[in-house]
Amino acid sequence: MPAPITEEQSRLDRDALLDAAERLFYQHGIQAVGMDEVRAASGLPLKRIYRLFAAKEDLVVAMLKRRDQRWRASLTAHVEAVVDPRERALAIFDWLAEWFAEPGFRGCAWINAHGELGPSSEAVLAEVRSHKQAFHDQIAEWVHATGLAVVEPVFLLAEGAIVTAGISGDPAPARHARAAAATLLGTH
Repeated sequence: MPAPITEEQSRLDRDALLDAAERLFYQHGIQAVGMDEVRAASGLPLKRIYRLFAAKEDLVVAMLKRRDQRWRASLTAHVEAVVDPRERALAIFDWLAEWFAEPGFRGCAWINAHGELGPSSEAVLAEVRSHKQAFHDQIAEWVHATGLAVVEPVFLLAEGAIVTAGISGDPAPARHARAAAATLLGTH
């Protein structure tokens, strides 16, 4: 009889599985990646994978949740290192430019997931909406600190830059969106 799996081993297995799933789903698309590929990349048997996540949809939602925490924490650390409120709001676009220039950038994982599964998966749709609302709320906090009523245009500039960079493969939309946001914020 095999030894019982410890909480620590479960955490390690879950992290390895989420790492593999995120890498594969982001690089190739969720529907294009089968669970056998996830198994091979994670090094975990399918039986173990399905004990951790009963369905592929559950794995996708968990991957998106974990990516959201890491993604927004990185954005927050970058933006909040800037003191001036208007420059802080513009720092959103500087962070986006760095992200867009990363090797393997394939656009927004949540928009990609929505495009693939949003119409057919309530759980994925809910996670995508949760991420987009949290991103909106972060931007709103930073833009409100400027005293200007331009939250929605700044948010739409950020979202538009993300989509455009994802499609074009070019980081320039962050620079263009930053310039437009600077005009809205009265900075040059």
